Amino acid sequence: MRISKTAEMNHEELFPNHKSTLKVTDPELIEVFDNFAFDEVLKFGNLDTKTRLKVILASLIAMQTLSEYKVMLGGALNVGVTPIEVKEIVYQSVPYVGIAKAFDFIHATNEILESRGVKLPLEGQSTTSPETRYEKGLALQKEMFGEMIDKMYKESPENQIHIQKYLSANCFGDYYTRTGLDIKTRELLTFSMILSLGGCEPQLKGHIQGSVNVGNDKETLLSVVTQLLPYVGYPRALNAIRCLNDVIPE
Repeated sequence: MRISKTAEMNHEELFPNHKSTLKVTDPELIEVFDNFAFDEVLKFGNLDTKTRLKVILASLIAMQTLSEYKVMLGGALNVGVTPIEVKEIVYQSVPYVGIAKAFDFIHATNEILESRGVKLPLEGQSTTSPETRYEKGLALQKEMFGEMIDKMYKESPENQIHIQKYLSANCFGDYYTRTGLDIKTRELLTFSMILSLGGCEPQLKGHIQGSVNVGNDKETLLSVVTQLLPYVGYPRALNAIRCLNDVIPE
């Protein structure tokens, strides 16, 4: 097999002493994939290893790839992504993919953490209460998206205004206000999940702007797309790049 030394080194960092059965049964595929995912794409962009693993985990949840998630979760923990960060990635997915899709990933995460001696539940990260979640969520929305939020409320039909309020109180008030991950990272996770879901380009564009508003530049977002490419494939990656270029022209 002609797997590069760089690919072998990067793979070993995530999965020390791992014995791949696919190297035996599918050596040509592993040669191509490992050289691409663990060498070639890592040469592009500005993501550190931990951030790269976080966005990959978020993407795998959105795509419902539980087996690969378990593998990459082990790698993420091996390079220093913390149990709290891991749990926050899963929690952040709930308002974007729904609890039905997040459910198995919550249980898998708990099993892997407990197998490594992590005692659950972890320290709480919530900063809101039932009384403050709407107010704090709306304030954070406006901080991130500016006048767009006022416009969304103003233009929402009366029979749909409850959805806007849910977004403020639930999506942002319940989840974005949590500690454990900063806002810049949460927006990268959201960007990763929405592009991995596919078919959500209007929301993807909105969160591209939101991500820029909290300090993530186009290079960082393009780096995320590049690192996700081996996992999501070209169609979704190219759709994401088109959205990037629409919102942030070259």
